[in-house]
Amino acid sequence: MALNQSYDLFFIFNLSLLFALLPFSFSQTVADAPSPAADTCNGIFLSYAYTSGTKLKPTDPKHQPYRFESVLTVLNNGDEKLKSWRVFVGFKNDEYLVSASNAVLADGTSLPANVGNGTVFAGYPMTDLKTAIETAGDLNQIQVQVKLLGTQFGVAAPSVPLPETIHLANDGFLCPKPSLQGKSEMQVCCTKDPKFKTNVTVEDEFLPRQSGDLTIMYDVTRTYDSNYWAQVTISNHNPLGRLDNWKLSFDWMRDEFIYTMKGAYPYVVDSSDCIFGPQGQHYRDLDFGNVLNCERRPTIIDLPLTKANDTTMGMIPKCCRNGTILPPTMDPSKSSSVFQMQVFKMPPDLNRSELSPPQNWKINGTLNPNYKCGPPVRVSPSQFPDPSGLPSNTTVVASWQVVCNITRPKNASPKCCVSFSAYFNESVVPCPTCACGCPRNSANTCRANATAVLVPPEALLVPFENRTAITRAWADLKHFTVPNPMPCGDNCGVSINWHLYSDFSRGWSARITIFNWDETAFPDWFAAVQLNKATPGFQKMYSFNGTALEMNGVNNTIFMQGLPGLNYIVAETDAANPQKDPRVPGKQQTVISFTKKTTPSINIAAGDGFPSKVFFNGEECALPSMLPTNSGNRKGSMTVISILLAVLVFMLVQR
Repeated sequence: MALNQSYDLFFIFNLSLLFALLPFSFSQTVADAPSPAADTCNGIFLSYAYTSGTKLKPTDPKHQPYRFESVLTVLNNGDEKLKSWRVFVGFKNDEYLVSASNAVLADGTSLPANVGNGTVFAGYPMTDLKTAIETAGDLNQIQVQVKLLGTQFGVAAPSVPLPETIHLANDGFLCPKPSLQGKSEMQVCCTKDPKFKTNVTVEDEFLPRQSGDLTIMYDVTRTYDSNYWAQVTISNHNPLGRLDNWKLSFDWMRDEFIYTMKGAYPYVVDSSDCIFGPQGQHYRDLDFGNVLNCERRPTIIDLPLTKANDTTMGMIPKCCRNGTILPPTMDPSKSSSVFQMQVFKMPPDLNRSELSPPQNWKINGTLNPNYKCGPPVRVSPSQFPDPSGLPSNTTVVASWQVVCNITRPKNASPKCCVSFSAYFNESVVPCPTCACGCPRNSANTCRANATAVLVPPEALLVPFENRTAITRAWADLKHFTVPNPMPCGDNCGVSINWHLYSDFSRGWSARITIFNWDETAFPDWFAAVQLNKATPGFQKMYSFNGTALEMNGVNNTIFMQGLPGLNYIVAETDAANPQKDPRVPGKQQTVISFTKKTTPSINIAAGDGFPSKVFFNGEECALPSMLPTNSGNRKGSMTVISILLAVLVFMLVQR
C-alpha cells in the first residue's frame, strides 16, 4: 500500500513538473500577441517599438554612439494574402544596423550596414503573410516580428530614437502618417488603394515577373534530399546597360555551399570554411577537396570563351563570354549570361522540397553602371525547350526572380568624362576637375576644387600629366588666369570630346572622339548621347553605326557603336619613343550630320547642339559645367606653330 502511494506521489510530481514546463516550451514557437491597436485595423498593421538602448564607447559629445534594440511588427489583418511583404523604416539618426531577424534589406545590402537614410525590409524566410481567415488567426502565419539590433548616434535617454516614419512598401496600399503610442512605439494601419489596378488575381499562387534594367532568374532544375542543381540566368533589358567582366555575389542564409559549377566559376576556390565548420561535421564522408566554394558570400565570375565547349566546365548555352553582357539594342543574342551550380544543403533542410534561394544579390562590372538588386521573389516555374528536341517544354522545380536597376550611389564618382569644343572658339572646355575622383593626398600638388583651365585642342591628345606646359602657354597667350597650384586632372579612364563642327541654314554637324586612357581595351564598345531638341534631325554617322533611340517615350538619344570588325578601342600604349614622347591613348572618332528640316527652331551654338547626357558602355559620364562661347574666334588667331613656340618659350623661362 505504501509502495503504491509513493508511486502515485512520484507520478503526480512529475506530471505537475511537465505541465509547469509546457507553457515555456510553447512560448518558443508562438508569436507574440499584437498590440491592442491592431484590433481596429482591417488592413496591414505595422508597428515599430523601441525596447532598449545603452551608451557605447568611445565618448564623443558631438557624435555619441548608442546601442538600440527595436521590434518591427507586420500583421496581415486583411482578406488577401500579402505576398513578398516589404516595409520602409525611415531611420534618421545615422543608424548602423547590425542584425535583423526574419528579414533582409530589400536593396541587397548585407548586414551590418548603414541605414541612416531609411531602408526597406523584405521578409525572409517567411516572405508571404497569410490571412486570419485561412489560418484561423494563427499568428505564426499572419504576423512576422523583426528584431533589430544596431547603433544610433546622438539620441540619449530619456529621448527615444524612433524613425521618421514607417509604411508598407508593397504596391497598391495607402498608409497614413503613423501615430505614436506612448514615447517608444509608432503604429500605422495600411489599407488597399481602391484606385490601384493590377492584373494579379487573388488565386494566383505566384507573383508575376517584374521588369527592370537587369533581371536574374534562379531556377532549381533538379532536387535531391541533400542537394540541388540551380540555373542562374542574368538578362540585360536596358538599352544602354552593359556589364564587362561581371562579378555576381550573394549570401547563403542556411549554411549551403557550392560543390560544382558549369558555365562560371568562384572567384575564390576554397573549402576551408566547410572543413572547419558544421558542413564538415555533417558530411563526414564527402571529399571536400572537390568542393569549389564554402564562403557564406561567394563571388562568381564568368568563364573565358575558350571554356565554352569544355565538357567539364562549359557546354552551357550563353555561358563563357568573359563576363560581357551587351545591351539588347546592340546584340540581343549577347544580352544574357547563364551558368549552373550544384548546391549542398544542411540540416534541417535535408528534404528535396526544402529549397531556399540565396539573398542579398549584387552584380557589377568594370567600367559599367551601378546596379541595386531587390530580394528574390518566388515566381511561376520557368519553362525551357525539351533537351531531347521534342516540340515540348520542360518545367523547372521552382523559380525565383531578382530585379536589379541602375542607380547612382550617393557621392559615387563617374568613370568617364566629356569635354566640349566648337568651331567658333579656339579653346576646349575640358573635363571637370576630379570628374572621376581625386586622391586624398593631392592638396599639395593640385587644387581639387578649382575650375578646369581652358586648353588648346592639341592638349586632348596627351595624358593630363603631360599637359602642364601647353596649358600654361595657352593661358598666357589667351590671358587666362591660372591658379597655383593648378587644378587637378579628371582622373578618368575614358574621356570623350564633343566638337560642334559646323552650323548652316539647313543642317549642322558634330564630331565625337573617344579616348581610352586605361590599360584595358574595350571590345564591342558603345556610346550614347542625349540631345534634348536635336535628335529628331539625326541623319547619319560616317565611321560608326548610329541609331536614334526612344528612351522612356522620348526620342532624344543617339546610340553608336563601331562598324563591324572595327568595334574595338585599344588601350593606352607607349609612344614610338617612350623616353621622350608621352603615352598614346586608344581612339575612335566619327562625324555626325544633322538636318534642321524637322527641328527648324533649334539654336545650335547656344546649347542645343551639345548633349545633356553622354554614356560610355552604360556608364553616365561627367559633363562640363559650361559651354564654349562665341568670343574665342579672334582675327589673327594663333596657329599650331605659334602655340608650339609659346610652349618652347614657357619651358625656357621655367629653366
